[in-house]
Amino acid sequence: MKRLSIFCGSSLGNKTNFKTTATQLGRAMAKRKIDLVYGGANVGLMGAIADSVLAAGGRAIGVLPAFLQEKELAHEGLTELILVETMHERKTKMNELCDGVLALPGGFGTLEELFEMLTWGQLGLHKKPIGILNIDGFYNNLNLLIRTMVDNGFLKAIHRDMLIIDENIETILDRMANYKAPVVDKWLVPEMV
Repeated sequence: MKRLSIFCGSSLGNKTNFKTTATQLGRAMAKRKIDLVYGGANVGLMGAIADSVLAAGGRAIGVLPAFLQEKELAHEGLTELILVETMHERKTKMNELCDGVLALPGGFGTLEELFEMLTWGQLGLHKKPIGILNIDGFYNNLNLLIRTMVDNGFLKAIHRDMLIIDENIETILDRMANYKAPVVDKWLVPEMV
């Protein structure tokens, strides 16, 4: 992996470990020479990871809708800032630029971005690794919901397994680097229609 898209909160959350871990991830990415691709903001976990990557000598590429730049959220010290018109264009551009996707704690936007990338992977539109850095068990309930989807016949286990979940930075980066996308000719079967 040469470039990793990070989806995470535009706030810091209420646990100091969220920011601490985002900062550690940024340093680990720079050490491995993995460029950061992210939403381009200077606030929250987004700003923390960008600052960390840059401080460690890495490259940070932001993709920001112009209307958010106008609200003075743009990070001014990035390696590159790409302005787009819409949120959908942002995700599309981030997908074009990255070799994998990793989610940290966040809100609706983080989940929406994560699930769109998972859906694209399920449909065979990309074969990139998708991970969740499960800081302090933040995503435990989401993982349970995903298992419930499988148990109730709404998601195949092979597609659940596309999502790499781990609490350790080095382990998840290694697992993502070694990821092999599932080979499924048809993801939709008659009983699922």
